[in-house]
Amino acid sequence: MATIPFGISRLDARIGGGAPEGSVVLLSGEAGAGAREFVYTSAMLNALHSAAPDLFDLHYGDLHANAVPPEDIHYVSFTGDASELRREIAFTMDEEIVDAGMDAITFTDLSPEYFQLSPVPRAWYEGEHRSIRDLGQTDDDRRDVLERFADYLDEHAHGSLVVVDSLTDLIGARKRDMEFSDVVLTLKGLRKAAREWDGLILLHLTRDAVTDEEYGSLMTSVDGTVQFGWERGGNERVRTMFVREFRGVLSRLEEEDIVQFETEIHDAGFDVSDVRKIR
Repeated sequence: MATIPFGISRLDARIGGGAPEGSVVLLSGEAGAGAREFVYTSAMLNALHSAAPDLFDLHYGDLHANAVPPEDIHYVSFTGDASELRREIAFTMDEEIVDAGMDAITFTDLSPEYFQLSPVPRAWYEGEHRSIRDLGQTDDDRRDVLERFADYLDEHAHGSLVVVDSLTDLIGARKRDMEFSDVVLTLKGLRKAAREWDGLILLHLTRDAVTDEEYGSLMTSVDGTVQFGWERGGNERVRTMFVREFRGVLSRLEEEDIVQFETEIHDAGFDVSDVRKIR
């Protein structure tokens, strides 16, 4: 089965090169535990494959025999623009990687649709960034954020890596103009469509943003769920990653009795530092 690299070399090596084509993956965890750094690293390292092969070889190495790099990389934000996201990524990764990777990533800002029914002044989120598509629209014919998001994926997700930053924002919007069930139905439709797109879609979620029941509904709406957390070892806190559910991936880890990954964040972003197995 062909896979698309996550861009985390030690993880990809353990699971046959990455995620199966057509996967929708939920990345959730505590603040600072690594979920956001994972999506930054995934986008940037995959971007380096085409934009800066020498840097890719240095920080990732050789692709697995089953791995097929994404044709394009799209980073979708509901509340931030490319310059803001670049600054955030630069806090995590070396400037050389960020400078090279940015050229191969398409950043998309859906804040006009996200904020349109909120009390936030329009000038705050449109300003100079207002697109040509928006200029001819009135409040009555503006599409809602879920519709705009779905249309964007339908147009760009084929064979691509799509990072969605973040699902937390969509869930937060339910109190304003949508229900939680709308988000769940969107994910279920997305999972079905992704089978035909043969790409990889990563959804970032802050775990505290949902109840246990809501989290369960989200898990059943995607192909894989990866959890990030903190554990205390002696006097230090250790970042950990746990594959909760994952079609075509969890079975590989179970065969090797892998139960958890210890992780770290360095100049090249998120990485796996150790593997915990059942003894």
